[in-house]
Amino acid sequence: MSSSQAVEPQGPWVARTVALEPRDVDVLVDLLPREQAVAWLRRGDGLVGWGRAAATRTSGATRFADADKWWSELLARTAVHDDVEEPGSGMVAFGSFGFADEPGDSVLVVPRVVVGRRGDRAWLTTVGTPDEDRPAVPQPTDTPRPPLGVVFADGALNGDEWMSVVAEAVGRIAAGDLEKVVLARDLVATAEEPVDVRWPLRRLAAAYPMCWTFHVDGLFGATPEMLVRRERGLVTSRVLAGTIRRTGDDDRDLALAATLARSSKDLEEHEYAVRSVADALEPHCSSMSVPDAPFVLHLPNVMHLATDVNGVVHDAATVSSLRLAESLHPSAAVGGTPTGVATALIDEVEGLDRGRYAGPVGWIDAAGDGEWGLALRAATVDGPTVRLYAGCGVVASSDPEDELAESQAKLVPVRDALGS
Repeated sequence: MSSSQAVEPQGPWVARTVALEPRDVDVLVDLLPREQAVAWLRRGDGLVGWGRAAATRTSGATRFADADKWWSELLARTAVHDDVEEPGSGMVAFGSFGFADEPGDSVLVVPRVVVGRRGDRAWLTTVGTPDEDRPAVPQPTDTPRPPLGVVFADGALNGDEWMSVVAEAVGRIAAGDLEKVVLARDLVATAEEPVDVRWPLRRLAAAYPMCWTFHVDGLFGATPEMLVRRERGLVTSRVLAGTIRRTGDDDRDLALAATLARSSKDLEEHEYAVRSVADALEPHCSSMSVPDAPFVLHLPNVMHLATDVNGVVHDAATVSSLRLAESLHPSAAVGGTPTGVATALIDEVEGLDRGRYAGPVGWIDAAGDGEWGLALRAATVDGPTVRLYAGCGVVASSDPEDELAESQAKLVPVRDALGS
């Protein structure tokens, strides 16, 4: 089953991009209004937008292809005037895609206004009818209020129940059914009134500058994992697998980083993830670089084994960054190995509808370039309810208590961002 539904007017549109002074848009996240906001931020750079010129919702196994087709058709009806010509200038759509094929509910949104910044360049893109006036340089909006009276409760499974699921998966791996599976759990936060998503977005962007802070259609978070970036013929994927929690003591954390880099369990998990990404990208690349060993990525709450896979794409004219994301999803970092067996086990034992958690999230421009991360360290917001998600890679040597502790560490970013 699959479906595609355009949910906004279809134009015709004119997209205009003009240069701005970077000092005029110093903190991008501060420009966001409360309604219809989208964001993709890292280290002060990125894109923010608001309003809806057009959008489509897709589902099922063809959700990526349907969204990509809709985007191409929309571009064909749009006159794009781009004075900046940077990746992310001109016409841009923000997307978030379901993890599983069923139901696979996904969305691709074209904002009315996008403000971007990249190093010493900044720009304003507006999408409207030919006779619409262009808005002035955006100004910071009102300051969001912190959520009030937030209480947390178990989601689909409590800790003991989830550890039993991990143990079941370890048994399946030991029996030779598969090599690795990624299992997720959720946590539900409830506030006294509807949550203004700009509050956690601002806190995540400030606390995790090395991650990509995102918001698309109620899904937000700060992901450390770049599924695929395509820019001017070059493609990059950052693979994370293998995690250890930080203690806050620098000397102790350095020792833990060394332990992580030597951990046979974590290196095994990481190898599966890197191999799945390299195998998926290879048909699209004329050359590739896959490092022999990972590095340790230090984040405020955890450390990860990380590998950056790079390549030169040969089919950029026919395969967009969104279709590259489709070819990579689900990687072993969010599904498992072999993919089909792992995703079937997830459906069987996880007891959780992931929705768009762990699916691709990011943006695509008119050239087909874009950045698509994995929606990790993520949550969905619906009025006063926020559902947080975290997942862990399970291999033969995994210990259920250790995996529970790792999942708790991965819930910290969003959990802390909901505080005052």
